[in-house]
Amino acid sequence: MRQFIQITSVGLLWVSLNLVTNQVQAQHDYKVSRMLIRAGKHQQALEVLEQRIAKFSKDSEWVYQKAIALSQAGSLPEAMKQLQRSIAMGVPTGRVAADSHDLLQPLAKQPAFQAILKKHVNQPIQGPMVSSVSDSSAQIWLRTPHAATIRIVLTNGDHQTAEALAETSAGSDYTAVIKFSSLQSNTQYEYRLFVNDKKVVLPYSSRFRTWPKRDAGVKFSFAFGGGAGYVTGHEHMWDTIAQSKPAVLFLLGDNMYSDDPESSQMQRFCYYRRQSTLSFRRLVAQTQVYSIWDDHDFGTNDCSGGPEIDSPSWKIPVWNVYRQNWANPGYGGGRQQPGCWYDFYAGDVHFIMLDGRYYRHRKDKTMLGPAQKAWLKQTLASSTGTFKIITSPVPWDYRTKGDSKDTWNGFKDERTEIFDFLAENKIEGVLLMSADRHRSDAWKIDRPNGYSLYEFNSSRLTNNHVHKTMKEAIFSYNKKQSFGLVEFDTTADDPTVRYTVISIDGEKIATLQLQRSMLK
Repeated sequence: MRQFIQITSVGLLWVSLNLVTNQVQAQHDYKVSRMLIRAGKHQQALEVLEQRIAKFSKDSEWVYQKAIALSQAGSLPEAMKQLQRSIAMGVPTGRVAADSHDLLQPLAKQPAFQAILKKHVNQPIQGPMVSSVSDSSAQIWLRTPHAATIRIVLTNGDHQTAEALAETSAGSDYTAVIKFSSLQSNTQYEYRLFVNDKKVVLPYSSRFRTWPKRDAGVKFSFAFGGGAGYVTGHEHMWDTIAQSKPAVLFLLGDNMYSDDPESSQMQRFCYYRRQSTLSFRRLVAQTQVYSIWDDHDFGTNDCSGGPEIDSPSWKIPVWNVYRQNWANPGYGGGRQQPGCWYDFYAGDVHFIMLDGRYYRHRKDKTMLGPAQKAWLKQTLASSTGTFKIITSPVPWDYRTKGDSKDTWNGFKDERTEIFDFLAENKIEGVLLMSADRHRSDAWKIDRPNGYSLYEFNSSRLTNNHVHKTMKEAIFSYNKKQSFGLVEFDTTADDPTVRYTVISIDGEKIATLQLQRSMLK
């Protein structure tokens, strides 16, 4: 089945192109205004912002950024006025509380600003977010407005089963990861949150289920995608995903668009914007979240980190900010070999998550770097997963982006090395997953010395910018924002996996179903 978008009129084509142009220009102007604020060129930033507000008067982001520019410029009464206006338009006050330590700090002594902060005393301002769930453990992430003691109590039915403590502080950007171990497998837990010993009543469900034992068959679904830059009119995507009731959400890069690796301030600003959104918080409080990064949340467009751990000098600081905003099972090889690669099992389904940016080096023709590649081979060789999903932030199939060298198309020898390793070691059940392209695709990659590999690609969760569909794909969709929903049933005699593309409005666009017997 192939899914294509056809333009049937010149008028419609003109409108579509004009809309895309406006969206790209708006994205550019937003980035420019942030850069001007960072550079202390507040008046120039305000000129850009005023132009956008005049054109998009109902978009709260422009008004909020104007409040920041005015705050940094010392125009405090007007800054407070614009901040209150942005809140009335929908900007979460938890985001304001997060920015109070930095970009909005000049407003700290304003009575009206203090009134906003008081709403969040002994409350999380972002999260809680569930992650790193196994058959016996789990982690919960959150951020508070100030240093605090966090206590989370797990219950199973009416019985308390576990309790754990953690602290938030300035050193962690007021985040904490609360860790639980010795849990029962395949068990649903409710969790109760206390901040400074004050019970927090969350306006959404707070629960998770541990996985069955590693050798047990499972039935579950996960949602995935990349390209999750904050867009005011598209944040209901998280509610659409929630309606599909996935057990897991994979965010595969470009989870926010800072494009500013030398400024931790601007990276945090973008993370606060993403993590504060109510629809996002509702979803992640009960859906396991796992992330990797790509170019826009690691560095700049199409960037390569290079072979050195500490060079460029911004790599470790970017990695530190990234770790403060997620609760993944691992982060590469730790401080000795930083990155965002890791693996975990969901029952007998094995997920292998790759870092395609930190050690990417065009001269050495490697996307992964030697340490990560050795880890990948070892992980694959020892895997007991019925299905093994190798996840890359950029597409595997050469045809996804024409002649671009930013995908695996630019690292063909390394891709061939990985695929040959699968064949030589008779590793079965491998699927590929990726993001980066601003659409949703399914691909079939035929190999001369092994079974065909299927790739699920999706990376237009919320962003406006769109990439053209590809006729070579099994199906290719770009009409609306979309995500991938993948359903596993490994309890069947011939285990199945089904990949469905779903639009931001909940429409099922295209489906591909595979059997385990096809992957050997």
